[in-house]
This record gives sequence, C-alpha cells and structure tokens, in this order.
Amino acid sequence: MTFRKIPLALLIFTLSAGCAFARNKKEPKFEPARQLTPEQAALVERAIAQEKVLIRNIQQRTPLVETYIQDTKPDVKLYEVPIADHYMLSRVDFGKTFFDKAYTPKEQKSRHGFFKGSMEAITDLTKALHLDQQWVYSNTGFMQMMFLDPTGFDQQHYVFSFVRPEFLGSVRTWVFDVHPKADVKGIGRFYGRIWVEDEGGNVVRFNGTYTSAEDPESKSKFFHFDSWRMNVQPGIWLPVAVYVEETKRGEGESIGLKAQTHFWGYSLKLPTRDSENVSVRVDNAVDKSDDSQDVGPLQASRLWVTQAENNVIDRLVEAGLVAPLDPGGYEEKVLGQIVINLVVPNNLAFTDQIHCRVLLTDTVEVTTVGNTILISKGLIDSLPSEEAIASVISMELAHIAMGHHIDTRYAFNDRLLFPDTATFQRIDMNHTEVDNGTASKRAMEYLEASMYKDKLANAGLYFKQLVDRAKVLKGLNTPTLGDSLLRPDGTPWLAGLVPMAPQINWDDMAQTAALPLGSWLKTDPWDDKVHMLSAKRYAPMNARDKMPFEVTPIFYKLQHYDAAAATPPATGVPANGEQPAAAPDNTPPAQPPPQPQSGAAPAPDQQSTAAQNPQ
Repeated sequence: MTFRKIPLALLIFTLSAGCAFARNKKEPKFEPARQLTPEQAALVERAIAQEKVLIRNIQQRTPLVETYIQDTKPDVKLYEVPIADHYMLSRVDFGKTFFDKAYTPKEQKSRHGFFKGSMEAITDLTKALHLDQQWVYSNTGFMQMMFLDPTGFDQQHYVFSFVRPEFLGSVRTWVFDVHPKADVKGIGRFYGRIWVEDEGGNVVRFNGTYTSAEDPESKSKFFHFDSWRMNVQPGIWLPVAVYVEETKRGEGESIGLKAQTHFWGYSLKLPTRDSENVSVRVDNAVDKSDDSQDVGPLQASRLWVTQAENNVIDRLVEAGLVAPLDPGGYEEKVLGQIVINLVVPNNLAFTDQIHCRVLLTDTVEVTTVGNTILISKGLIDSLPSEEAIASVISMELAHIAMGHHIDTRYAFNDRLLFPDTATFQRIDMNHTEVDNGTASKRAMEYLEASMYKDKLANAGLYFKQLVDRAKVLKGLNTPTLGDSLLRPDGTPWLAGLVPMAPQINWDDMAQTAALPLGSWLKTDPWDDKVHMLSAKRYAPMNARDKMPFEVTPIFYKLQHYDAAAATPPATGVPANGEQPAAAPDNTPPAQPPPQPQSGAAPAPDQQSTAAQNPQ
C-alpha cells in the first residue's frame, strides 16, 4: 500500500476544520431545558394567558412614560461615573398600535434630550432595541421592555425551565428560565428569566434581553433590562418600571449606560376642588349680598392670582405632571413643616396659606404657582438633608413674598384647554433672571434668620455637588416647567451658600453631598400620589456607595392589592445599599430621613398647616 505525504499544516487545518464543523453541528444553541412538572406547566399556561390580558389592559390606558439615561465610563475610585445624559417624557397610547406623543418642551433646542415623537408597531422590537440604532435614544425602545413578546409568548415559540420558588416582597413567585425554541424564526425574542406569581399566574418581573433563535449571539446587539410590574388594582398587574444597564456596548468600548423608565398615570382623573362657595342647590335662594363682606381691590387682585393658580395646578394634575394633593401626606407633613420653620422666624404674613406640591418628573427644578411651591421629585430625591430642602423652599418663598407670580391670563380657564402633550409649550412657569437674582438674595436672609442658620454648610455642599455633576448631567438640570437651581453660567442662584461648604471629599463617609435618584419618594402608578419610601437606610462604606444624582437599579417589595390598605400596593427600593436586609454589625446606620423640626409658634396664616403636622 502506498501512502501520500500530506503537509503537516494542511493536516492540522483539515482536522481542526472538521472538529469545528462537528462541534458547531452538535452544540445546542441554548442550554437544555428541564422537564416541567404538570403543576409547573399549568402555571406557565396561566402566565401565557395573563400576558394577553395585560396587553388588553394596557391598550385601554394612556400612561405617562419617563425615561432617564446616563452614559457612563469606568472610574478607578468610583467604579463608574456619568459622562452624559438623556431625558424623555411621553404620554403613551397603545390602542391599535404602539405609539407615543412627547411632551414637547418650550425650547426644543435646550431640550435636545426630549424624545421628539415617533410611531412604532409593537412588533418592531428589533428596530427599537438594536444597539446600533440606540446611539440616538428612542423612548419607544425602552417602553417596549414592558412586554415579554407581544406577538408570540407561548410554548410554541419558547422553552421554559423551572428554577426555584422565590418571594418578591410578600408575593410568592415561581422562577423560570426562558429562551426561544431553536426552530423559531425572527429576531427580537425574549431571552432571560421570569417571575410568575402563583395566585393569578401573572408575570410580575422579567430580567434579560432579546435575541434570535437563528443567531443566539444577536443578544449582544440588544440592551439588558430588568422589568417590574405592580398589582395596582384587584386582579390588574401593570408595568411600573424598567431598569437598563450595559457596562460596555461593544467590543473594545468602555462607554456604558444606566437607565430607568417609569410608568404612571394609569387612571388619570379630572381633579375636584372642594369649596364652601360651590353649591348645586338654588331652590328658594335668598339674595343676601347686602349682608356679605365686600372685596377690596387688593384682595380682589390676590383672589385673581389664586384663581389662575388653581386653574394651572388642576391642569397639571389632569395632565399627570403634578401629584394630587394627599391630605396629611408628604407634602403637608414634611414640606409644610419646613415652610413653617422659615415663615415664622421671618415674620412672613402671607394672606393665603403656602402649599407645596410635587412635580412628578426626575428633572431637578422648582417654581411657584401663586402661593403653591412646585418641587420636582428628582430634586427632592437628591436632597440629602432638611436644611438642603429648606434652602430650595426659601427661594420660592421669596418669589411669593416679592410678588413674582405666574401670568394671570390663566385665570381664564379656556387658555388651558389644550392637549396634555402641549403643556410645556402652553404653560410658562419659569421666573426671569432678574426675579431669580432678587429672590436668591432675599432667600439668604430668610435662611440666616431661621433655625437652619447653623447647618447651611450642608446645603452649600449640595450645590457644590450639583455644579460638579451639572457639566455632564445637562438633561437632568434642564427644567421642563420651572426654574433650574443654576444660573445660565452654571453657578447656583444661591451662590452665597457655596463658600460655607467644605470641599467635596469622596473618602469622608460622614459627608453626603447629594443622593442618588429615587432616594426619598415613590409614585403610585395608578393614582399618581407620592409617598415616602419605607426603606431601611445604610451609611456608605466607600466612595462608590455615594452615587450623587446617579441612576441605580430598581427593586420592589411587591404585595397583592389590598383595597382596605391605606398604603400604596408596593414599596420601591432603590438599590443603593438600602435593602431591608439586616446590616452588618460593623456598619453604622445612616441618618434617618430628614424629619422637619418645629420652630417657634406658627404664624396665624399657617395655623392649619401646623395642626396637621404635630411634632
């Protein structure tokens, strides 16, 4: 027998190619699935059915969707830091197709981070979530992460493997790993893990990305996300938040991102205003105008401003931008007491009581509407102390005292008859630079005369941190309706507080300049009311734990809806070291949430607020 000589290099190539071919042919595209028990299979079928119910429920609603994105880069000391941001706010109407209408800003050039509007079909997951198209961020791309797979989430398209039972808060769930079947066509299929509550079979959380059965590596082209739902009404679970994170967005790229999408306004209603002057009964009416007290010119002018204020606040509540007033809630109990602590020592005799309301956006902004102070949720969340909150409120009190009110044309309600998405264009509530300059000087006087005068260094530290991060977080610091805390040149309006503050020291664990977003308040996605978080708080153990103004992961302690309960259906816990689990013995607890202190006796015009805010 004759043997031909084969070059060694050719032999090695032939053998390696053959092995590679055999390996590619035999290796499965996904991990082998574990056989489900009949009980597990039945729960999966219920989850598939409930997913269709969820889609039908969402099609009947038009929630607000807020997406805030921070681009990040690695940092030796802080692990990663934001280098740019993007902010988008939309009102979503699912209806027959998936589309949204952006809340168009007053000046589009200054709000380039706003979503400019688009229409996308629900099935266009690939186009909206593809990484190469996400460099220009689309709000619909993030909103679609509220769905698993609207076109084919079933056992014909997916493989389910049971993992374990697990509690999310008080809700018992069964956890399954999910991936598309090998022979399923199409890209944009879910690939990850789902949590199914065992009472109704609803998927309450899903964590993963999108992929293609034909090309499993395609999942590297989509963002990874963690999507949460909440039991907002009996038998109704709806999406409430999505967290997105990528430490790197491609081979050799060091730029990552963190993003939060929040949903609220599922049950927007027209606001009602209780008034002793309103009566629907006119039978046998008797004219007693001669017995009534007349209204003088000054009082009439103030009532005219109040009428404009009421119209604007009601319109903002109707649009889902301002939280409805919750008597005895955070606005009165905490913010109202801080108002008293500033009003009393400065002998401010306001004709009408000063109210505080929460603007539901993550942007850092504040303004006044008549005698109402509007503070954004993002601003409150990032403020680390009572004195920092007081510094913000003091400037708004100065605006009110100096007569810097909104345009009284809003006293005519017909001027507010416009689509919700035009709110930013039709309502102008920002003050002029001249008004802000004079109000800031008066605010410093109020603070120096108040009980906070010895703690103003802490407030100044917040503004130092704000200036430091504002250079890269332009979206966060561009207001939607009101005023920025910073001048156009980037310096704070309350610049007098900055020299009082020490230098920012990342290694000083006792120094907290600013908090991450989501640190204080949560929004009920059904009725838009705000509540304080009930999360246990921990002191930072290193510089990486501080995360000022940063986006963090989201965790919820879920519970089933209880109509008799006064508290909201779930408690959101930002993942910044504030988990309810017990802290290590050597970890000192952080300061509790700032509870407003009582100052002198309340002024006559603030008596009712004081009565609702006992010490």
